[in-house]
Amino acid sequence: MTPLRRRLLLNLAKLFDLEVTTCCFVLALLFAAVEAPTVSIAQFLAMRIKVQNFVLFAGFLFAWHVVFLAFGLYQSRRLATRSAEALDVLKATTTASVGLFLAATVFHIYLITPRFVVVFWSSTSMVLTISRAVGRYMLRKLRRRGRNLRQVLVVGTNPRALRLARRLESHLELGYRIAGFVDDPWQGLPEFRESGYPLVSNLEGLPSYIREHVADEVVVALPMESCYARASQIAAWCEEQGITVRLLSDIFGRRHTRSRAEDFEDDTVITLYSSAPESWQHLCKRALDILVATVCLVGLLPLFLLAAVLVKLTSDGPTFFVQDRVGFNKRRFRLYKFRTMVVDAEDQFYRIQHLNEAGGPVFKIWNDPRITPVGKFLRKLSIDELPQLLNVLKGDMSLVGPRPLPWRDYSGFYEDWQRRRFSVRPGITCLWQVNGRSSIPFEKWMELDMQYIDQWSLWLDFKILAKTVPAVLKGTGAA
Repeated sequence: MTPLRRRLLLNLAKLFDLEVTTCCFVLALLFAAVEAPTVSIAQFLAMRIKVQNFVLFAGFLFAWHVVFLAFGLYQSRRLATRSAEALDVLKATTTASVGLFLAATVFHIYLITPRFVVVFWSSTSMVLTISRAVGRYMLRKLRRRGRNLRQVLVVGTNPRALRLARRLESHLELGYRIAGFVDDPWQGLPEFRESGYPLVSNLEGLPSYIREHVADEVVVALPMESCYARASQIAAWCEEQGITVRLLSDIFGRRHTRSRAEDFEDDTVITLYSSAPESWQHLCKRALDILVATVCLVGLLPLFLLAAVLVKLTSDGPTFFVQDRVGFNKRRFRLYKFRTMVVDAEDQFYRIQHLNEAGGPVFKIWNDPRITPVGKFLRKLSIDELPQLLNVLKGDMSLVGPRPLPWRDYSGFYEDWQRRRFSVRPGITCLWQVNGRSSIPFEKWMELDMQYIDQWSLWLDFKILAKTVPAVLKGTGAA
């Protein structure tokens, strides 16, 4: 696609968005007029069109356009997923609608009511999301037929570069075609030649090649450690000729690390992360934690009182056991449980630690002599864990997450990869809890924690919570 045609389509998209916004605005005003007690539909339609109203509406359309620009909705979305684009549309329409309502409140525009905002937001969100999905579908069809293609030149012939080329070619709907590879001779070049891809130039000849051949984009897949200066020079050559440059984000080649680009004032910061980045799902997770913890604390209050009385009447010492645990990013916090052991259990630890039946740094004994009879019952049904709902309300823990460990156990970890479990907030239950609890070996426990971190979603939390109740009632693996 030529730059002129691309600009034309972009302007048509902007014009379409503004037309949709205008129609939805009028629709919402009609609904608001029906609601307003002092304005009938006839009066609304008979209203004089004032210059002031034109100015206000033009200002709103300009603000709407700016919001859509800020969310990147007029940039190329070729590599973005359909769900990511739909989410950005919802973010933009929500931001603009809330801003409109706040402005109407400040300037006393009585027709901009909550009903207007709901109608306007829902209609614009629905129409714009559907229209962009249809546009994406049509573009993908065109690209599969050989239209709207972009020629990509890959700099580098290492395995990462080959994986990228094969991924692009496996998604014809993206419209990328590999023009060739560029690299200097190195020990892996014979293996690259077996792939069948053309080597069109060496690194020194790259400026000449892009000067004489079609190259819409250049992807730099060189190892950054040894080729930083060369990669910088390549970026400069492409900048001179107005060619888009892309860099593979896994510049350190880490298996579990993902990345995203963020703007910080005049700089772009590449953020590397191995757990799920902060998002709206985390806000929902925290809201769910607070809601469920509050409801459970109130609803289970009789059970709390009964457990507290049983602990107090059957053994000397406090009702609650409070211990320092390792939480989010190694933060220490005070964890609360109903006491299930004798009062001097911590002092007896060093006398019985040789009886440990668990692998790794954790300490477990199936018939721990320090556990009281009532404590054994409380542990079997996990009633002793219920006070941790207070930790959830405080924000030290979540309902779902890797179990918090004492500092003594943490200091015994012998593999640093296991410490990644502390990159998320600890929880009352997790995959370990619903897959055998104390009956599974330590290595498997750590693998389940890594699986939870790598696959985390709100849906996964819901599934774990749903499986926790039968697992607890069954009492399998409790110790």
